Amino acid sequence: MSSEKIVFPDGFLWGTATSSYQIEGAWQVDGKGESIWDRFAHTQGKIKNGDTGDVANDHYHRWPQDIALMQDLGLQAYRFSIAWPRILPAGRGQINQAGLDFYSRLVDGLLEANIRPFVTLYHWDLPQALQDEGGWAARSTAEAFVEYADVVSRYLGDRVQNWITHNEPWVVAYVAHAFGEHAPGMRDFATAVTTSHHVLLSHGWAVPVIRQNSPEAQVGITLNLSPSVAASPSAADYQVMRYHDGFFNRWFLDPLYGRHYPADMVAAYQAQGYLPNGLDFVRNGDLEAIAVHTDFLGINYYSRSINRDEVAADNLPPTVVKRDDVTEMGWEVYAPALFDLLSRLHFDYQPPKLYITENGCSYSDGPDGNGRIADTRRLKYLRDHFTQAHKAIQNGVPLDGYFVWSLMDNFEWAHGFSQRFGIVWVDYETQERLPKDSALWYKDVIAHNGF
Repeated sequence: MSSEKIVFPDGFLWGTATSSYQIEGAWQVDGKGESIWDRFAHTQGKIKNGDTGDVANDHYHRWPQDIALMQDLGLQAYRFSIAWPRILPAGRGQINQAGLDFYSRLVDGLLEANIRPFVTLYHWDLPQALQDEGGWAARSTAEAFVEYADVVSRYLGDRVQNWITHNEPWVVAYVAHAFGEHAPGMRDFATAVTTSHHVLLSHGWAVPVIRQNSPEAQVGITLNLSPSVAASPSAADYQVMRYHDGFFNRWFLDPLYGRHYPADMVAAYQAQGYLPNGLDFVRNGDLEAIAVHTDFLGINYYSRSINRDEVAADNLPPTVVKRDDVTEMGWEVYAPALFDLLSRLHFDYQPPKLYITENGCSYSDGPDGNGRIADTRRLKYLRDHFTQAHKAIQNGVPLDGYFVWSLMDNFEWAHGFSQRFGIVWVDYETQERLPKDSALWYKDVIAHNGF
């Protein structure tokens, strides 16, 4: 059996990713304000097993140890998010210097370890004070975000050169405001659509502010995208596929790349009663602001979506079905869809640069008697997805880096601590960190820029 050696281009960036609420803990420390996730996690019945991020991985106190761990793995970059209520406890106005100082120490520690910081400004932990004023459904929250982005980029912009405004606007809008599964736990589709616009608008407004404060900055946004596939060649399945692609992918991609909101989706939402007053939340200049030039697009990819019209009487038999190979989240493992997604983004939208800002899988393999964690399924998952990413680069896609989700097992939102995405095992009782086999393999990939 022959095995081909895969080598990535010189300068390709290898990293991992985390987010503030999922790892930091210290939820009431050093002047931090309450976030919507603090409130949501403390609301009975919202999180599996009643888990909260109050302590999580205690990264707020253990960050030097975590940087040493990253350094040992040879990581070249680390994507982390800043907790807005640590910086502006009320969402705007009074600055909490202790919060800024924490991230300043973290950035300095990363740079000393020769690890490039990628800062995400918003990974879902909105200050509760802003939620009380209407949250993302209110246009004023987009204005508050710009103030927050200004404060952070002014303070860290001399050292941080890679900025991501938002993580997964689709999740912010729909999982939190239409499906009720994330903070603030609303179930109103019309509010979710309005939210999606205000999140994108806040991105558009913040980009020039970040650039002004951090002249060398590379600025982008991260979207979670899911390639849409029709279950059969039927017109009915293609119609479902197009709707899913519009709902999940095009609603965010199109306005970011100057194409406004997709007309077919606007018509569909109006027909479904989700836009009772049309796009009344879109004001003059908004779409131009959202389409601001960005230096890169971040992609979070986990799984494809197979679309089937279950009610069409004359539908064809399915030719594409969900594979049995699924993660513990129930997500299908299908690496070739990553190649399809990267190619589509390059040819349809032509972002100047792409990063995979998250990709990974949940498997709960734990330590054996010798402390070894043989997470062979994760190792295979990463190898297969890296292979597809390499194939996309060979196809001309300007993919510049890959951030594995996640550095460590952590608080997985509504699933609490029941799902483990880390390449490093965390014992939440003792806070011990233990690299899994996938981490040791990844270390070797980074060292050789391939496998």
